Amino acid sequence: MRARDHNLAPGRLPTGKLNAITDVAGVRVGHLTLHEGERRHTGATAILPHGGNLFQDKVPAGLAVFNGYGKLAGATQLMELGEIETPIVLTNTLAVGRGIEAVNRWTLAQPGNERVASLNAVVGETNDSRLNDIRQPFPSIEQILQAIEAATDGPVAEGAIGAGSGTVAFGHKGGIGTASRVLPARQGGYTLGVLVQSNYGGDLRLDGRALSDFQPTGDVDGSIMMVLATDAPLSDRNLRRLAQRCFGGLARTGAALSNGSGDYAIAFSTAEAVRRTPERRQQASPVLELPNDLVSPLFLAAIEASEEAILNSLLMAGPVDGYDTARDRAHAVKALRLG
Repeated sequence: MRARDHNLAPGRLPTGKLNAITDVAGVRVGHLTLHEGERRHTGATAILPHGGNLFQDKVPAGLAVFNGYGKLAGATQLMELGEIETPIVLTNTLAVGRGIEAVNRWTLAQPGNERVASLNAVVGETNDSRLNDIRQPFPSIEQILQAIEAATDGPVAEGAIGAGSGTVAFGHKGGIGTASRVLPARQGGYTLGVLVQSNYGGDLRLDGRALSDFQPTGDVDGSIMMVLATDAPLSDRNLRRLAQRCFGGLARTGAALSNGSGDYAIAFSTAEAVRRTPERRQQASPVLELPNDLVSPLFLAAIEASEEAILNSLLMAGPVDGYDTARDRAHAVKALRLG
């Protein structure tokens, strides 16, 4: 059951039809999930900003890092150029290299990219070794490719799926979660969606409230990857500011934001008016952009959608009995239950 099935509805803005990142037109999501025996609970999740050739029609993007204890491939070029030119892949820590190779293979094989000799794969991670034997070479390159090729619009599967198959949050089963918000027409009517891979700790809050029968676990370390999409026409500078607001939603869930956490947020715009096409990259071009004075409603939407996406990642994840790499023993983590 999702958060709203438990009468948990953070904020005051309305959701999109699916309450998912795919409410932003053109965005696609794909998963590859591995639940095999006790030792293998891992996978990959791919987010495509649009269904065309991403390398040729790049999208403006911004990156925010709250605490940088993580591995985000492609981060420096994303920050330098303010754009994304490949699928965004989420997976486990030791699979980042395989994720890069999968993105490279997929992108180079796209029609029109026959002469491409350099590209910037964006691959993020969290460490799923509390439930997954992360030292095994999974997911493989071929399996991560399956996640990219499976990407589609429509409803997004959540919970212990894809890159969230083996994650743990607040001592309970974490996973993939998503949510969206739609601004009123007087504020542009823009849609914003967030997808998260939750794998962090702290003192859990559900829509600002602690559960009376919930005991904090003392689990404070871990990481989260947050991907935000919007159809608002924004520059990479304001997309970076928008990405920063995802951490407002993260804090509302009771995150510890500890020394051992990796907290990353990527935001991109799908608006055709700001898309960086080959023609626009050849010469100076006028670009439509939402001004600073009009972005605050989007900031609020980012906070609300991020919080709800995290709650969905917890509430949609069933229990998983897995393999704790650090302790070299079986380690059961039960799903959060609400009475």
